[in-house]
Amino acid sequence: MKFDIKAYLDDNSLTIYRVAKASGYGYTTIHKSFNKTQSDATSLNVRDLDALAKAQHKAMWEVLRDLEKLYFNSDER
Repeated sequence: MKFDIKAYLDDNSLTIYRVAKASGYGYTTIHKSFNKTQSDATSLNVRDLDALAKAQHKAMWEVLRDLEKLYFNSDER
């Protein structure tokens, strides 16, 4: 599965810095994760979902639901 994380961040008025600060994960860790090219070997992981959820005060399933509905394989954007 490939998600357009950058579009998700933009649409939700998030920055990598804000996600890192709110989630407690290091900026470098989040930056590397969100800026990598996703492939079958490097997919979005639970840490990334947790970071996004904490930054928005949501549950991880809510973030995943939004990603699946609105940002899945959205190369057309």
